[in-house]
Amino acid sequence: MMFLIIALAVALVGVVAGLTHSAYAIRFTANLMMWIALAQSLNTITGYVGRVDFGHVLFFGVGAYTAAFLVLHGYPWWVAILCAPLVAMLVALVLGLPTLRLHGAYFAIATWSFAEALRQIVLNTKALGASFGLALPSALGYTGTLTLMTLTALLALGLNWAIERSGLGLAFNTIRNNELVASSFGVDVVKYRVLGYVLSSIPAALAGAVYAFWINYVYPDDVFHGLKTDQMFVMTLLGGAGSFVGVLIGSVIVVAVYEVLWTFFSEQLYLVFLGIMLMVIVVFMPNGIAHYMGLRTYSARQLLASLLPPQLRGAAASSKERGEPQEPPTNQGPAPPPKKPS
Repeated sequence: MMFLIIALAVALVGVVAGLTHSAYAIRFTANLMMWIALAQSLNTITGYVGRVDFGHVLFFGVGAYTAAFLVLHGYPWWVAILCAPLVAMLVALVLGLPTLRLHGAYFAIATWSFAEALRQIVLNTKALGASFGLALPSALGYTGTLTLMTLTALLALGLNWAIERSGLGLAFNTIRNNELVASSFGVDVVKYRVLGYVLSSIPAALAGAVYAFWINYVYPDDVFHGLKTDQMFVMTLLGGAGSFVGVLIGSVIVVAVYEVLWTFFSEQLYLVFLGIMLMVIVVFMPNGIAHYMGLRTYSARQLLASLLPPQLRGAAASSKERGEPQEPPTNQGPAPPPKKPS
């Protein structure tokens, strides 16, 4: 019932924005829907599977360039958009099979490295426009863009809702909390991690493909920009990783704040806001907004702890994250000498 209400509300926002025929309302709502889809896609691999992905913008860029390349080679725009997630899923499979066997920060570093490497490859590939990018013909218009972005956001929300309510989500949570326990129950850890990684690529690639037709131009320093991943992380952690409702709320808040700061102040102030929000979330509200709504979330501190090697993650740290009471510190000094009998 909750998902149905949320889905109807999101669809209603898209419909109302389209009926206003206001270029600003349509642009703002399409941008909001894009970020909802992107934050939900990061939530799939980070919130549910528990793997920190610093290069998630990779799939957004792959989707944008796939759509641009195909439409410039004579394919219809709808074929180009549908092919974008297929290519992204293949990329996720190829990258995920070796890297998702890594522990600690190595997966996070590997994903960031792949995203940066692909950006450099595109920058130096003439067939992809190199540093000049690719110009696309106008195909969707504002209303078409808003419609497809809204559908992409609904798909991302539906995917994560289904994960939370299924046995797949239970497997993800078990692996996220303790992969040794998951393995002892017969769960193939690497297989499920790769599956989560592949699923997370779908909404990001679709959003990238629609974005390419929205601005009618794609270039590497935009669609592969690491700041997009940073924004996804702030939205996910602010709302509450591991909760599709929380991440939705975080997306709405961050997009609204960006619009205010960009309109009345400057984009540089927005970057300062992102940095401050990350510090506030980790220190004061690591479980996100959804935690205060009674929803289960994955703590930002647990995510940071997952970057450590397994041998450095202690049971005390885990119990502290769960809010369990800690034993008071004992006196580490020498014991007092026994009293002499009188």
